[in-house]
Amino acid sequence: MQERLVKANKIAWETKAYDAWIRQYGTPVELAKTLRQTGAYNLRYWLKYIGDPAGKRVLNLLGSHGRKAIALALQGAEVTVVDLSAENQRYALEVAAAAGVPLDYICSDALSIPNEEQLGQFDFVLMEFGVLHYFSDLHAIFDVVRRRLRTNGRFLLTDFHPFARAWATSSNLTKPSGNYFEKGIKEGDVAFAKLLPEEEREGLGKVLACSWTVGDILSAAGAAGLFIRAFEEIPSSESPNVPEFYTLVADKIDTALAPLYPNPNGEK
Repeated sequence: MQERLVKANKIAWETKAYDAWIRQYGTPVELAKTLRQTGAYNLRYWLKYIGDPAGKRVLNLLGSHGRKAIALALQGAEVTVVDLSAENQRYALEVAAAAGVPLDYICSDALSIPNEEQLGQFDFVLMEFGVLHYFSDLHAIFDVVRRRLRTNGRFLLTDFHPFARAWATSSNLTKPSGNYFEKGIKEGDVAFAKLLPEEEREGLGKVLACSWTVGDILSAAGAAGLFIRAFEEIPSSESPNVPEFYTLVADKIDTALAPLYPNPNGEK
């Protein structure tokens, strides 16, 4: 099943993604300038759980166009991105070059990274926005996270809140029309399609995606041996009584040692 998802999603993400990012964020030179000025804003969900990223090794799985990775590199982190889209890779590397920061970018399915062990281990593994639905088995991707984290390393995942799916097609927030517990694979538009003019959307591939509940996500992270520190729910700006995003914070711990990074309550 996962092979079917990877094949379809790679095709979708390698058709006009580069053009879409230019329309959304500008040329690589323009985005590099923006990131030098306001890059920390792109990290607003994470920095309170990271502390100072300078000198830290960071792995950004499904890192897409590289904005988060490059913002971290500008703050002194050593960043590696893994993403299956060559167009995403092209845009990210051009932005990094324009920003004057090094960026390692591996064009690969996150579950089949070539010579994965040679990457070593990282202080942080990061994933964000529209990522988990690309996996038919959450245990598999969280196992990659655990393998690549060093002891007392930290995993940060910010993604769309599964509960919001129940209201995805409804304007009445008291009567959800979606199905929070929906399972199976669904076909949909690739995320950047809406950034392109209507006439340029012809020929875009469709992505295949799975749905997960909060329970699925937390259970799979725990089963992978990750110690959950926080599950922060972030309200929708349009409907603040409904969660739109969440950030999962989980550590690969050595119980004999104290955590090295800030806890949600600010203590160490």
